[in-house]
Amino acid sequence: MRFVRPRASTAPPMAFTLRQLQYFVAVAEQGTVSGAAHVLSISQSSVTEAIKDLENDLGVALFQRRARGLDITHEGHQFLRHAAKILADVAEARQAFRARGGPGVGTLSLGVTSLVAGYVLSDLLARYRRAFPGVEIATMEDDGNYLEHLLVGGELDVAVMLLNNLRDRQALQSEILDVSPFRLWLPAGHDLAVRDSIAMEQIVGEPLIMLTVDEIEEATRKLLSAFGARPKVAFRTRSVEAVRSLVATGAGVALLPNLVYRPWSLEGDRIESRDVSGALPVVQVGLVWRRGLTLSAPLREFIALAHSQRMPRLR
Repeated sequence: MRFVRPRASTAPPMAFTLRQLQYFVAVAEQGTVSGAAHVLSISQSSVTEAIKDLENDLGVALFQRRARGLDITHEGHQFLRHAAKILADVAEARQAFRARGGPGVGTLSLGVTSLVAGYVLSDLLARYRRAFPGVEIATMEDDGNYLEHLLVGGELDVAVMLLNNLRDRQALQSEILDVSPFRLWLPAGHDLAVRDSIAMEQIVGEPLIMLTVDEIEEATRKLLSAFGARPKVAFRTRSVEAVRSLVATGAGVALLPNLVYRPWSLEGDRIESRDVSGALPVVQVGLVWRRGLTLSAPLREFIALAHSQRMPRLR
């Protein structure tokens, strides 16, 4: 399969379909046509044809081939956000019509951890407000331990948070929404960027940009200590955007969940992402509420909407 920039055509443009958007998002998530076809349970030729038609319609190349898959282009990355929003809007419309039989009123007390707030909750919360405008929502951000305390005490209905270190699993019920592996972030042109997979031993001596929110720092230190290495920390920050800018300008590398990866910094510099060979941890993001809690209508609606609107994650 070969993706090339489509030639200009005088033929009238063909309107893209929801199915083409679904196939495009699947390829962006999986990084390969075969992986997307497997997830979608369709043939590879169907995926290839859908992407080709979509590129012809848009007049841009969405992917570039590499040795072991596809790299999404800058234009493809921009279009991915639009495609994800269109698909989520459709899911939201369906959910709103399904919920018409209920009153759509009440209250929802919601907690969230710092990392999840910007990358999972913001879009979900906006869509929930549009689908159920009659529900009064109170939201608070705090660390996971304190949110657990509030959930057990009945002061929160639900929290959107990392599940890896959930402490009180007997008192709390959880459902996974997304699983995100750790990957290595590199500046474009870095010596290691020519490899598709990088050994942990090759990272040990690199200056590290450390993110310090939601137990990410602890997980990174544990990961490196398993190799008998003390991390060479060049910069510690609570800002993911700062990590992006520092990595893109060559100040260091970062080991972070793919959940927060974006291929461009705010300044427009390219950031590469690579697999690291070995057993790396994964981050589980999900919903948590008190076990045995009688779910209110607003809480049931929130859980249903969360399940229907999982956003795409770039490989």
